[in-house]
Amino acid sequence: MSATHIHATVRATHATPPRARSRGVRFAQPSIAALPKTSTTRCPGLSSRGALRGDDALAASILGGSTATRATRLTSRKPTVVAAAAGGASQPAKGRMCVAISGASGFVGSRLVAKLLAGGHEVRVLTRDVNAARMALRGSMTGGNVTFVSPEKWAAAIPGCTGVVNLAGEPISTRWNPAIKAEIMASRIKATKRIADAIAACEPDRRPGVLVNASAIGFYGTSETRTFDEDAPAGGDYLSKVCQAWEATAEEVERTCDGATRVVVLRLGIVLDRDGGALGKMLPTFQIFAGGPMGDGAQWFSWVHREDAVGIVVESLTNPEMRGPVNVTAPNPVRMGEMCAALGRTLGRPSWLPVPDFAIQALLGEGATVVLQGQKVAPNAALKAGYKFKYERIDDALQNILR
Repeated sequence: MSATHIHATVRATHATPPRARSRGVRFAQPSIAALPKTSTTRCPGLSSRGALRGDDALAASILGGSTATRATRLTSRKPTVVAAAAGGASQPAKGRMCVAISGASGFVGSRLVAKLLAGGHEVRVLTRDVNAARMALRGSMTGGNVTFVSPEKWAAAIPGCTGVVNLAGEPISTRWNPAIKAEIMASRIKATKRIADAIAACEPDRRPGVLVNASAIGFYGTSETRTFDEDAPAGGDYLSKVCQAWEATAEEVERTCDGATRVVVLRLGIVLDRDGGALGKMLPTFQIFAGGPMGDGAQWFSWVHREDAVGIVVESLTNPEMRGPVNVTAPNPVRMGEMCAALGRTLGRPSWLPVPDFAIQALLGEGATVVLQGQKVAPNAALKAGYKFKYERIDDALQNILR
């Protein structure tokens, strides 16, 4: 469960302000309806199919990046779609990339697919459910060469690719227990190892030149005072340990391939855009004049516009200077209270109704710490490699997203 779903849950237990009540149902209903109906609450940071969502970092500061995004309207142009790879991979045309993507139907992955196809590149979607992935991505495929690959064919689809992007992982549930924690860890390691093994097994002349693997700013733990760049040490909490193990599995590719395959580890922050992620969950409460921060609002909110998140993925695929850990956050993080104030200004709505600590703790238990605390993260590696952010400040990002 993300912090913004917590927000919606708490709002549902209080009366809507009289003036907003008649209008509020329309805006609040999608967020409330999306809440789980069973006693086991699923984190909306990930889909049941395992694609990273951008609001996951807000809930657990670990996976920054997507379930299948809301489908957009289909166009009349039909993409080239193959249900599953039927054998060895073909080499991409000169000047074009061929990119295999795991977690392609997610909040970040779906936009990445659209961007690559718009650039004339080939995409191979590594998925556990071909039909579900095709449905989730139908709005992103406005034309181009797309292949949907089921798990038993992943190893055959990776040879010949320019690069591989791994954005997949299982949901981070609400109230953790030992079994849930074990699954959170195992799902990330298993998917990454499958991809790493497939890369290592490639013939040298057909081996992908780069693996771009997701991680998150949860690697650093939380702090109200420290600024974390890529050289900062790992934290000591559970989610940090998950990130450490996840990254180590991806980085093993450099050793097994003798450095021939470059590895980039993306420590994703809180990815913002209108149609999903953290912002998509925050909008309904602000629209009904009931918006406000989680807790006291003093925790750091290290955000990034989705266009920049995707831009850094593409930069990682194409720029040999991108190697090792890369923080995927804007250069100017803000505190939660500042984020909510900026959102209120952009929407012409107040930010006045915080969700109290005790309500978050009641819903998340142990996981409440990562909602009520945050981390201030600096994207030094991306800047040093020459990446130019489109959106460096939160007001500019929100104006673009909500205009």
